[in-house]
Amino acid sequence: MKKNAFNPYLPSYEYIPDAEPHIVGDRVYIYGSHDLFDGASFCLGDYVCYSAPVDDLSDWKYEGVIYRREQDPSARGPRLFLGLAAPDMVKGPDGRFYLYYFMGGTKKISVAVCDTPAGKYEFYGDVKYQDGTPIGFKNEPFQFDPGVFLDDDGRLYLYTGFALTNNPLLLLGNRPTMKGPMCFELDPADMLTVKKGPGYIGVGGRKDGDRGGFKNHLFLEASSMRKFDGKYYFIYSSLNSHELCYAVSDRPYGGFTYGGVLVSNGDIGLSGITDVSHARNNTGNTHGSLIKIGDKYYVFYHRQTNRKQSSRQACAQEIRFENGRFYQAEMTSQSFGDGPLCGKGRFPSYIACNVYGKDGTRFLSMIKHRKGNTPFITQDGGDRNKGSDQYIDNFCDGCTVGFKYFDLSHTGTISVKLIGKGSGRVLVRTSEDGEAITRIPVELCGGEGDFKGLIKGLSSKEALFFGYEGKGRFKFISFDLG
Repeated sequence: MKKNAFNPYLPSYEYIPDAEPHIVGDRVYIYGSHDLFDGASFCLGDYVCYSAPVDDLSDWKYEGVIYRREQDPSARGPRLFLGLAAPDMVKGPDGRFYLYYFMGGTKKISVAVCDTPAGKYEFYGDVKYQDGTPIGFKNEPFQFDPGVFLDDDGRLYLYTGFALTNNPLLLLGNRPTMKGPMCFELDPADMLTVKKGPGYIGVGGRKDGDRGGFKNHLFLEASSMRKFDGKYYFIYSSLNSHELCYAVSDRPYGGFTYGGVLVSNGDIGLSGITDVSHARNNTGNTHGSLIKIGDKYYVFYHRQTNRKQSSRQACAQEIRFENGRFYQAEMTSQSFGDGPLCGKGRFPSYIACNVYGKDGTRFLSMIKHRKGNTPFITQDGGDRNKGSDQYIDNFCDGCTVGFKYFDLSHTGTISVKLIGKGSGRVLVRTSEDGEAITRIPVELCGGEGDFKGLIKGLSSKEALFFGYEGKGRFKFISFDLG
């Protein structure tokens, strides 16, 4: 890996949640749904794709729109709750690329196809039984969040499922899956026809309780399958929603046991953080998967912004994998690369990995919650395709904004850029509850300013936590290390 990359790893104006990473040739391609900034609901945009060289995941290229909702023959009505939800992609035996997806307002899983991984996909068909009936039309539980997997032996599997019991997606008379995710074996000759299924793979259904060790981490959605060292790893979002979990088996269609949490978008489960109210960020749903590049493993997930659940952004972390087990990754400001971030230069505040205030944190809803005394990540204006101007808003008394990690062994100064009105001081710490390493006086009367402090004697791996004591509220734009 050549250079460090921030989280979120895509441009700050881009809202691509549910990212499924796949390596094709010498590039990593990201397939996700597409939120709009401050969108009234999830998945209101068309599918777009980004890719990067496997040896430099700081260099993401926008591949453009790869599939539009209107290309699906079933598209109808407004996009609110009827958008293109989380997709997955697989390269078929014929060398073409197949995009499996669910569209709101339907009961089925559909497929688009393209000759290249990030070209213009065309509608191909619906996943169907041998009699031609689409899956979802034979009284099965709700089909949602398809995960598709082509095994080394050429067998093709589709995983779907959704376990919430009160959700607008169920308005068509669909019922949630109470036995965990469903598995269909598909015919790789046409990539559509069911050969076997649906069956249940034994991953923590609501009716299963603690069977297989899934207690407190039962299946909700976000099916994804990966294979490492001959074992099958099923990735999913649990009923807790803020976390990606995994289960492991010796076969792709059953026998799974609970493995653990891969990542939580509030770091719940780490450092004694036990619940949503004590999370290190406002939380919401998450969805993603795993890839291996060289001898390193990365977990892909998403974070929430703008005080609501439907402005989600793609993040990634290196994750520890030893003896067949993954260990929960910590959210940081760095997504890829070797070692901590450089302790020199300007850093935008939106790469913060911990953002909370006096009012604590909460699990976000579709309705924007009040500002209160909690800082949050946002941008000015509406959704757009340029302008990297995200920032931390509502930076006020008692707030904490954290960044991890930096090499500060040769850093002597730190300054913050603020916009707003107030009088007080910014306290900089290297741990959440530690002594301040510098206290920076702040005085602003409605404009913007840069305020500097001195630091010394720090190590080659340090976190930075910025707090504020005083009157007023600010936009925290960026900070400089020198």
